[in-house]
Amino acid sequence: MNKPLSPLETAPEELAQDPDAAARAWLAALERRNLIDGALIEAPAGMEVTEPARMTPLGQAAASGPQEVDAAVQAAARAQAQWAATPARARGKLVAEAGRRLALQAEPIARLLARETGKALRTECRGELAVAADLLEFYGGLGSELKGETIPFDPKTLSVTTLEPLGVVAAILPWNVPLVLMTLKIAPALVAGNTVVVKAAEEAPFATLAAAAILDQVLPRGVVNVVVGDGLECGAPLTNHPKVAKITFTGSEEVGETVYGAGADRIIPVSLELGGKSPMIVCADADLDKTVTGAIGGMRFTRQGQSCTAASRIYVHRTLYDAFLAQLSARLEELVIGDPLDEATDVGTIVSATQKATVDRYVALAEATPGATVLKIGKLPTQGVAPDLFMQPTLLLNLPETSPCVQEEIFGPVCVIQAWDDYDTVIEAANATRYGLAATIWTRDIGLALDASRRVNAGYVQVNQNLTIQPNLSYGGFGRSGLGKEASLEAMVAHFTRNKTIVLAGM
Repeated sequence: MNKPLSPLETAPEELAQDPDAAARAWLAALERRNLIDGALIEAPAGMEVTEPARMTPLGQAAASGPQEVDAAVQAAARAQAQWAATPARARGKLVAEAGRRLALQAEPIARLLARETGKALRTECRGELAVAADLLEFYGGLGSELKGETIPFDPKTLSVTTLEPLGVVAAILPWNVPLVLMTLKIAPALVAGNTVVVKAAEEAPFATLAAAAILDQVLPRGVVNVVVGDGLECGAPLTNHPKVAKITFTGSEEVGETVYGAGADRIIPVSLELGGKSPMIVCADADLDKTVTGAIGGMRFTRQGQSCTAASRIYVHRTLYDAFLAQLSARLEELVIGDPLDEATDVGTIVSATQKATVDRYVALAEATPGATVLKIGKLPTQGVAPDLFMQPTLLLNLPETSPCVQEEIFGPVCVIQAWDDYDTVIEAANATRYGLAATIWTRDIGLALDASRRVNAGYVQVNQNLTIQPNLSYGGFGRSGLGKEASLEAMVAHFTRNKTIVLAGM
């Protein structure tokens, strides 16, 4: 049974007049649906999605299984040849147009995202929609850059390389920033001539489906498909499907290992963005005000720390340590924790009870560590919301470097802060985890900045800033943080094309 995309038929000015009503219309159109072959198809089974700020049912998502996955992959496979034959610049123009249309629907979809993830509308969800739309426009402009080379092999031959699409790409998303991570994956895949099947996160599928439906309105049917379901019944059939030619995954290390194994079994390319325990090194000459601001943004406190690039280990030179801690605590105290849809709110909720229990376990471990100090800062909301999944920004002090709280990704608003004296020792500490995703250095000394940037083991290093993913800046990590890069032209070519050599000789 198909359901009409009624929100897509609403004029932008009407959406602006009542974005809450538009968000409800999106939800009604998307409940228990997958996007397959240009239509919203009702799934035979559903699963409840909880609104974390209220701990009440938000709606029923599709609970897809192998049959729905196969239908989506078959649709993508049917559409791929014609899409690949479309000139690259034409593909890019369509993807860019989808970005512009997504921007027009940004407010209601941001509200839907806030309700399903618990992230604050003002500080997080609106920005995520803006970045997602920007990524579509950015990659849309790169169609003309899909170029091969001429090779000086033999003057009597014409030797060239060409870039070809891979085929059907499976894109598996997490729940923390689903729209940014979806567009990071599918925009380059589409411009390169691939078709895609997205597995949305079961905790937060509706905004993903809405954004994909906007793309589907612009692109040929079957080029973009979305299935919703859990890892066992939906994710595994997708990664193991014989017509999937490439897997791109963002999520946990454990699931990443399984996904990598599925790709290895069929010898297809896999890119992984798995996690991090990113260090922030504050040197003695750092600007204190800018550094504290960078710590709050870099730790993604307004996202409840639910970010793989979160600066969750902050090493502060001992001469600045007390002042840094005092100023950071005062600034965190000012953050408003509350209803994600309230314009006054800075910080929303943890996404789910399961994730909250994981974060609580690490905090309890720190509290039980001899000599450690746990600071919980800020006021929790008392009215209008359910208290279950709200959490204060939490600072862990005086922990040994061997503590799991220092070594493992917590994925919550929990930050370890350590004092340091010796430069070589702090570089060693910064590198002493299994991760290598991101790092920041804070100093006025350009020589020190260059040396630390070279020595720190991370794929994305910033000095005196702590930005999130940005279009045109290659992003990705080392070690257990994953394989491959995203967000750049080079990433599109490396991950979503294959290189063919052609040698032409006369008779």
